[in-house]
Amino acid sequence: MSGKSVESFVRGWLPKPSNLPYIVEYAADFTVPLDFGSPGAVLISNLHGKEFHLMEIVIHGFDEGPIFFPANSWIHSRKDNPESRIIFRNQAYLPSQTPPGLKDLRREDLLSLRGNRKGERKPHDRIYDYAPYNDLGNPDKSEDLARPVLSGEERPYPRRCRTGRPPTRTDPMCESRAEKPHPVYVPRDETFEEIKQNTFSAGRLKALFHNLIPSIAATLSSSDIPFKCFSEIDKLYNDGVLLLEDEDQKISGNVFPSNMMKQVLSVGQKLLKYEIPAIISRDRFAWLRDNEFARQTLAGVNPVNIEILKEFPIVSKLDPAVYGPPESAITKELIQQELSGITVEEAIEEKRLFILDYHDMLLPFIGKMNTLPERQAYASRTVFFFTRTGFLRPIAIELSLPPTPSSPGKKRVYTHGHDATSHWIWKQAKAHVCSNDAGVHQLVNHWLRTHACMEPYIIATHRQLSAMHPIYKLLHPHLRYTLEINALARQSLINGGGIIEACFSPGKYAMEVSSAAYKSMWQFDMEALPADLIRRGMAVEDPSMPCGVKLVIEDYPYAADGLLIWSAIKEWVESYVDHFYSEPNTVTSDLELQAWWNEIKNEGHYDKRNESWWPKLNTKEDLSAILTSMIWIASGQHAAINFGQYPFGGYMPNRPTLMRKLIPYEGDSNYEKFLLNPQSTFLSSLPTQLQATKVMAVQDTLSTHSPDEEYLGQTNHLHSHWIKDPEVLDMFKKFSAKLEEIEEIIKGRNKNIHLKNRNGAGIPPYELLLPSSGPGVTGRGIPYSISI
Repeated sequence: MSGKSVESFVRGWLPKPSNLPYIVEYAADFTVPLDFGSPGAVLISNLHGKEFHLMEIVIHGFDEGPIFFPANSWIHSRKDNPESRIIFRNQAYLPSQTPPGLKDLRREDLLSLRGNRKGERKPHDRIYDYAPYNDLGNPDKSEDLARPVLSGEERPYPRRCRTGRPPTRTDPMCESRAEKPHPVYVPRDETFEEIKQNTFSAGRLKALFHNLIPSIAATLSSSDIPFKCFSEIDKLYNDGVLLLEDEDQKISGNVFPSNMMKQVLSVGQKLLKYEIPAIISRDRFAWLRDNEFARQTLAGVNPVNIEILKEFPIVSKLDPAVYGPPESAITKELIQQELSGITVEEAIEEKRLFILDYHDMLLPFIGKMNTLPERQAYASRTVFFFTRTGFLRPIAIELSLPPTPSSPGKKRVYTHGHDATSHWIWKQAKAHVCSNDAGVHQLVNHWLRTHACMEPYIIATHRQLSAMHPIYKLLHPHLRYTLEINALARQSLINGGGIIEACFSPGKYAMEVSSAAYKSMWQFDMEALPADLIRRGMAVEDPSMPCGVKLVIEDYPYAADGLLIWSAIKEWVESYVDHFYSEPNTVTSDLELQAWWNEIKNEGHYDKRNESWWPKLNTKEDLSAILTSMIWIASGQHAAINFGQYPFGGYMPNRPTLMRKLIPYEGDSNYEKFLLNPQSTFLSSLPTQLQATKVMAVQDTLSTHSPDEEYLGQTNHLHSHWIKDPEVLDMFKKFSAKLEEIEEIIKGRNKNIHLKNRNGAGIPPYELLLPSSGPGVTGRGIPYSISI
């Protein structure tokens, strides 16, 4: 209460081993006056030349029993930074409740994390700050690698963590790049090197970028050719690919310890063998069927784009002066034929028509995309009919090309005919839709809406909420490793010339597509699961239901399981917020909290700062809603969209990431070839062997849980002293028990024969929202945070 302090030194450097092999204990003695009071913080100076990682400090000898000061932090050497580190006890205080003796330390600790926006960040820094996405291109290396800055009115985007690297010589608006193996700066405690690095997601990701992808490229560069028959794809699982070693990069056996890629090592070679992805492990031909194509819109890896068809005709919102007539070529008559005897009006009225609409999002880019070598895409719309027997059936696909100076735009509609030719053409139309779906999934729903949008929340939490703040303590497990993963992605995945550009349809326009989606569709209040389902017309408001919504299609596995997880998070957050903000006006008078929310809106999402839809933060209900959305995005939403990537995408024909040919039509020079060998035409439209093998390696790594993963509702025994508050610990126990209950409910659903989208001959169960998991590619498990 009074700010008294005493000083001591750690005795000797003979540590006592603890019960964990990589943790040791050191001791120090303090002599304190009788009226010292209760300790509130420990200040540490590290006189060694090197940093060390501090788990926690425990003080014994006070009447109240041992006092815990959780740190989980790297303590810098005094030669790098003369300031002491401040570690607070595990007691949560709102700013107004801070004991007087700790007020200055609380402020000082926050200031040390904010920096002064000047200079380049050093590896030992722990400074959190904002910068625009201006580091994706490398104009100094080549003109082809220049990429536009994502920021401002034309190309808005969330902010990333500032590194302060100097600008490029060629373009002062762009930041120079840290190319691998040099790391991209992230604040020191955000890195995952700590313990056994190669078991970490990041260790595997680095191995993937530095070693595996280059050796795949070296081996297959001469075979950048299409698969000639389906059995060549099967060989990737049965025989594997013998990789040649790149001379500069001798690959040691343990660099890539993913249990999904079995390696047989001999001198100078290694065998890369893929596990059979879930999508073909039970039924090799499921992916060809219409019902499976439709099922994946509800229970696949991208179940967040399907929406109800509210009105007819279907009309584009794009400028007709640029993109031609706005009406879709999918006519009422055409749909009518497929509706087994009811009218289009009745089908809309009964909520039985659905659409997967990528027309407006992609058409502005199709012209540019199709000038890229070996890329041929369309903007697409797919209409589905929900039958009386309760399953979804695709009934029409429209593929559009934009107008050019020499020709008007083309819109063609495909339906599943009954003769062989139209059957093969329908397969190709579906492949084009799947390829668009794969691109939107990766660039919009996965990268933008989870990874990129989470980054500003993380930066603001560290800059504005003290480690003593109860909301900091609540959010902390949901922030783990995301900045590091995002930095690795900017370095090797989404950068100019990176893996995403090489393997997905939009090529070098990939991040512009992502920015256009942020501009036209992202809003914070719609990222809540119930709000998103209502916006897409997949649910209606119903106060009698647990989350206040009723699903339009009951057997919608992502939404049905997602709402269970959502309500568990909501209940936990509401009870937690209620516990700390029981008095009126405590939310508005919490200066740290208000600064946090203002910074998220005005700096982290700067390009959207003037939008009217940002929620207010005046009441504890407002706060609970904001936190529930953030936690859902980091945990459930990311898990549902990420960990199915290999199970669904690991078989390229099911989800080709790009298409290399347009669909042949009568009179076209390739039409004869197509009639003679439709399989060859189909396969030559898909990614090449090199592209497919690269994407599979990335998807496998992204779908893998590391052995040290922390799952929602579980407590890591090393962090068991995160808060000193028996009531909160009881609430957390309830949350954990609720998640265990949900796990049983989901398992029950997967055994329910009436739920045809998750049960039936050859149908994989829907497990992406099962909370727990073991390590590896399991297709299940909800980590606390976006850690891969």
